[in-house]
Amino acid sequence: MALLPILTAPDPRLKRKALPVDSVDAAVVRLMNDMLETMYAAPGIGLAAPQVGVSRQVIVVDPAREGEEPRPLRLANPRIVWTSEETSPYEEGCLSLPEQFETVVRPSRVKVAYLDETGAGREIEADGLLAVVLQHEIDHLEGTLFVDHLSALRRGMVMRRLKKMMRSGPSRERAPAKGVVA
Repeated sequence: MALLPILTAPDPRLKRKALPVDSVDAAVVRLMNDMLETMYAAPGIGLAAPQVGVSRQVIVVDPAREGEEPRPLRLANPRIVWTSEETSPYEEGCLSLPEQFETVVRPSRVKVAYLDETGAGREIEADGLLAVVLQHEIDHLEGTLFVDHLSALRRGMVMRRLKKMMRSGPSRERAPAKGVVA
């Protein structure tokens, strides 16, 4: 496995719609495994292929908290097939927008259809943290960042903070995660 470089906004590759995977072959499984290693090292709980410069519909997630047994999921061509009418706010961050956190309101529950690492078709129903992470990562496949769910004013503030931070260099001691870092 290998650590992959994570793109940082405003890299235009983050705004492109990813292409579907034709089949889950050895190269896709290798990408999934490299993405998991990269996500864990970052550290994060979700990562989409466009974030590592690969325009394919592949995401990995692991909502396990520190001290819990890892529960990695590898998903190709994931699509949301159902969302609840009920919504919930959640403070989100993103590996492509380091150290930036904002509250995003999303459906509380989702059902996602996808191909797993063996190429088998699967569905997963999720709520809570897993539902948030799946929606966040699937957004990346559409070229959508979590800040795109904010008002133009809030989005502009986040992007200015990010540019300022990037000019001065990321902090040596990472601030503890305040919410979902996916």
